[in-house]
Amino acid sequence: MSLQQTIRTLLDQHGQLPVPVATLPDEADLYQAGLSSFASVQLMLALEDHFDVEFPESMLNRRTFASIGAITRAVGTLSAEAVA
Repeated sequence: MSLQQTIRTLLDQHGQLPVPVATLPDEADLYQAGLSSFASVQLMLALEDHFDVEFPESMLNRRTFASIGAITRAVGTLSAEAVA
């Protein structure tokens, strides 16, 4: 499973979206699609647990979780930093 597919699965499990995650384009605004602040925190915790990363305070903002693409880029950056 690719990074993006895994993120979509976690979003489906923890995002509590009223629309199927599979129907969302990578750059669709997740907040417009129904992602709440509470659900974004739940998603962040699931991402940290699954990928064994920790989101730094500088990434704890709406922009980081605005779209599947943004989340994929953030997790990719954190994963690369964890390996380095």
